[in-house]
Amino acid sequence: MEATFSAQRLHREMLALASERGHGKTFCPSELARRLGPPDDWRALMPQIRQAARELVDEGRLAATQRGQTLDVDETWRGAIRLGLPPGGENSGQTR
Repeated sequence: MEATFSAQRLHREMLALASERGHGKTFCPSELARRLGPPDDWRALMPQIRQAARELVDEGRLAATQRGQTLDVDETWRGAIRLGLPPGGENSGQTR
């Protein structure tokens, strides 16, 4: 059975993980999928998690990088990405 989560829950979980890491540290979206998803099917969550990440990046609440370069929210994201708190921002990890 495929797990699904609301965008709000994914936002909360991502912001919490980013806050746990702190400024200057990042995490791979698959870490969240492994935390939330079934052990044998966490990959099925990746499209939902990437969409939720894109929403948070668009709001300026997370930063997405690839090979150290900031990703543009309007561009296609391919391959491994990293997520973290935006540089210089104060983010408590709470949703609005």
